[in-house]
Amino acid sequence: MKAFVNRGADMTEAQRSRAELVELLHRVASRDSAALRAVYDRTSAKLYGICLRILGNETEAQDVLQEIYVAIWNKAAKFDEDKASPITWLAVIARNKAIDFARARRFHTDEVEAAAQIPDESPSAIEILEAEQDSVRLADCLSQLEERARAMIRRAFFEGVTYPELATQEGVPLPTMKSWIRRGLLRLRGCMER
Repeated sequence: MKAFVNRGADMTEAQRSRAELVELLHRVASRDSAALRAVYDRTSAKLYGICLRILGNETEAQDVLQEIYVAIWNKAAKFDEDKASPITWLAVIARNKAIDFARARRFHTDEVEAAAQIPDESPSAIEILEAEQDSVRLADCLSQLEERARAMIRRAFFEGVTYPELATQEGVPLPTMKSWIRRGLLRLRGCMER
């Protein structure tokens, strides 16, 4: 576990916020409930937004949000800041929980007789190992991109921010944003194919 190092003026606000969130997740892994509350206060709006986008229902998004923080409490020890930023890791948990909830909702609305027709979508052991290897390779390839491209790709694909939203937030025209992301994705694909 890496200790939080306060570099003060050497760190940007985003870097400081990230370092603080990393430290809070390490404390959650040590079963610090105050740290979990702090993580909730800092991230619940973003994670709720992810759930709401996927589920389209406020009540369901709130229910899933509770499950997300239970999962964070139970999985915080697995967080590795070298593989993903804290907000990316949290966003992936939120996305997966929301998708699982949506799938369960769909399953419960089907007829019992239709259950036999539903294919088993769970990955095999080999697929799980390959996915882990791909995840490590993706994290490595992402780290090789320039900071702007890396940040825009993470926000678009892991946090669900749309290209127009990114363009507005960054104060650039939409075609410029699309070009940044497209070039970043091309470099990322090249790295992944090596």
